Amino acid sequence: MLGMLKTLAIIKPDAVKKNLIGKILAEVEENELKIVGLKMVHLTKQEAGEFYTVHKGKDFFEPLTDFMSEGPIVAAVLQGENAITKWRELMGATNPEKAAKGTLRSLYGESHSRNAVHGSDSPESAEYEISFFSGLSR
Repeated sequence: MLGMLKTLAIIKPDAVKKNLIGKILAEVEENELKIVGLKMVHLTKQEAGEFYTVHKGKDFFEPLTDFMSEGPIVAAVLQGENAITKWRELMGATNPEKAAKGTLRSLYGESHSRNAVHGSDSPESAEYEISFFSGLSR
């Protein structure tokens, strides 16, 4: 079907620690996105670095990989009409203070770097990110 896309959503360690998995996944389903894959994993720092390799060398890379490896995350493959755009709108702006009211980051994000959720930003990154988590054997 034209427009039926897949995207990767991650519930980050800060949101997992606050027991927000169910609330976030409920928002996914209430917004016409289907969960077609789901995995909880505790990334190692090396795995977090591999996942965020596009940011290697940037000043936020080390803090980001530290954060993403500090506790378990939930990786979900979402599918639906314009899934990438829909999920990104549901997440809200990266900085929770600038995120639209009612978005996941405005509701659950702590800061620009601890912002509860991640989402693929293009079909190419979605393909890479989904395959990254599919390839983890645990």
